[in-house]
Amino acid sequence: MLELLIRGGDVVTPEGVATCDVAIAGERIAAIAAPGAFPTQSAQRTIDASGRIVMPGGIDPHVHLKHVWIKPDGTPLVTAGPDQVGRAALHGGTTTLIDFAYWREGQSALQAIETRDKDFVGKSPCDWAYHIMLHSEPPPEFAGQLAEAIQAGYPTLKIFTTNILPSRSGRMIDFGDIWEAFQVLAREGGLGVIHAEDNDIVMHMYAKLIREGRVGFEHLAEVHSQLSEDLSFRRVLRLAESVPGTALYMMHVSAATGVAAVAEARGKGLPVYGETLHQYLLYSAADYRRPNGQIFHTYPSLKSEGDQKALWHATRDGSIHCIATDELCCTLKDKTVGKRIDDTTGGNSGVEPRLGVMYTEMVVRRGYSLRAYVDLVSTNAAKIMGLYPRKGVIAVGSDADITILDPTRRGKVRAADLHETDYTPWEDHDMFAWPAVTILRGKVMVENGRYFASPKDGRYLKRKIPANILEGPAL
Repeated sequence: MLELLIRGGDVVTPEGVATCDVAIAGERIAAIAAPGAFPTQSAQRTIDASGRIVMPGGIDPHVHLKHVWIKPDGTPLVTAGPDQVGRAALHGGTTTLIDFAYWREGQSALQAIETRDKDFVGKSPCDWAYHIMLHSEPPPEFAGQLAEAIQAGYPTLKIFTTNILPSRSGRMIDFGDIWEAFQVLAREGGLGVIHAEDNDIVMHMYAKLIREGRVGFEHLAEVHSQLSEDLSFRRVLRLAESVPGTALYMMHVSAATGVAAVAEARGKGLPVYGETLHQYLLYSAADYRRPNGQIFHTYPSLKSEGDQKALWHATRDGSIHCIATDELCCTLKDKTVGKRIDDTTGGNSGVEPRLGVMYTEMVVRRGYSLRAYVDLVSTNAAKIMGLYPRKGVIAVGSDADITILDPTRRGKVRAADLHETDYTPWEDHDMFAWPAVTILRGKVMVENGRYFASPKDGRYLKRKIPANILEGPAL
């Protein structure tokens, strides 16, 4: 007998959108059939999805949970962990999160993963994975350890080309070590995930603005600038081009210059993919001047309205493939504690409203197809990150990770209605759909606002990047 039957919804599949029934047996999708193909008594439970959109669960490929941020007074801010953010994600229709395992001096790559597991195992109601994140200068045994991690199912490596803030050290990786890393990634089938800003320009602009007394956070776009993104993207991509087989995922593209660099690399046939964030698409540097303008900020900074237009265009022309959040969940007090260009808290509280906000902005306001919307919030991340077709698709044999969107639910986004923290940068944003049901591997986790998940429901997802993603611009 089937565990669950989802009846009569508008189902988004790789072939398009059709009114179908989706049958679930155990943790997997068992069948997709014409309405009424399965009698009600064939399933333990039936959900009527008539008039609703049935899509794969959202995948956010860029989050920072239980992350340590240093506040202006030097004390640590530890952000919300997978229990709290995972609950919010499920309420918002996202079923899989990709976080980071911090590879620091004195640890092996696999030890870094074991350390990070302590924050997630038995604590995450969502399924999850990690990008390994390099910190400080890699040790001599780096190449062997990275190769071992890739083969063990941890195939993505996060690299910074800047320390981001003047007070930080050890985050930026120099280009010699990046070059060495690219050789390992190319040889072993890994994927580089890159935070690319030109450190010389960033630090020069911090010093310049501080010297001129223009230290308010509203000047952040002058520090983390279009020029910085242009220079760093092109240097990283040229380096990758010199190591045949290097595949890259450029994280949080924020400027037209970054879009252009990704597009040119893909035009050469290089396996390069782009990610942006929903706040870059909908907010600009002008929003820093609004009350509590820090709530809109992440690193790199917000840019201009012209950059926003370029990002939107890139979601259509194939230069941007994923819309992520750079989730960093803290209270409003901690988000706004920094008021200067050199102490403003990064990240954003955005994992819960992502699907609803982007449906409004893409499908309703800009006429994107449901297929294109699902690609950008779920399917493409699964394909690039080595989760497809287990995740990111409604297909026979795939995990039954399903979100049922209700397009009749209208209103405004309110922090009081969310489950992350006491603020949202999306306060008062129009809402033209919202998840009514979220299902993870066949289990109903959220239904009409009721929460049924457990911190032990989530599982780690080992991955392998597919050959087509590594060989050229597959998407």
